[in-house]
Amino acid sequence: MSAPLDIPVAILAGGLATRLRPITEKIPKSLVPVAGRPFLAHQLELLHARGIRRAVLCIGYLGEMIQRDFGDGESTGVKLDYSFDGEKLLGTGGAIKRALPLLGDEFFVLYGDSYLPVEYAPIADTFHRSGKPGLMTVYRNEGKYDTSNVVFADGEIKVYDKKAKLPEMRHIDYGLSLFKSSVFDAYAADQVFDLAEVMGRLVREKQLAGYEVPERFYEMGSPAGLAELEALLKKR
Repeated sequence: MSAPLDIPVAILAGGLATRLRPITEKIPKSLVPVAGRPFLAHQLELLHARGIRRAVLCIGYLGEMIQRDFGDGESTGVKLDYSFDGEKLLGTGGAIKRALPLLGDEFFVLYGDSYLPVEYAPIADTFHRSGKPGLMTVYRNEGKYDTSNVVFADGEIKVYDKKAKLPEMRHIDYGLSLFKSSVFDAYAADQVFDLAEVMGRLVREKQLAGYEVPERFYEMGSPAGLAELEALLKKR
């Protein structure tokens, strides 16, 4: 068990999860059963073991079901707050912008379908030492688990592009980032924008630190990923 960290995590759990249909026609992705429990239960258990004590769930589609099942999070040891997208889907960046009053000055960002067996404290330490307002975790993927999309060197993200495939891209965005809230000052309150756009801007400004994670990532956003994660969690 890691020592408690005083940094909250924003969990992006508002998507429609179309790749998991028909399962997600009636329940949100966070509540999809994995190894006999809702995925979010596994995710919060892992966060708690890594020292996280507060999370803000950015929710949209069927989000009320998540709030009904998990409440204030007391049973998980992770205090939960909820930020609803509202009528208009705001994109991953817009959802975080809306949740800022609940998140404070700095926070991790995690996707609602990611299972990341990584230690959070060293990432926070690297972030603070970098003096930069953003940090992306990366994994040396070599195109194995998905398309590599990052050039990482000297502790910094040099290139991040989900469309261009460059031969020097050896790493992939691991799915966990850390930001100062000031990064989102440039965006209007109801603006629709993605987190990738924020990351791209920080890379161009040489303001995105990087942290290389040794362990591979798991996800349950696709049927194949869900089956693999099910097998992993059943073993544990």
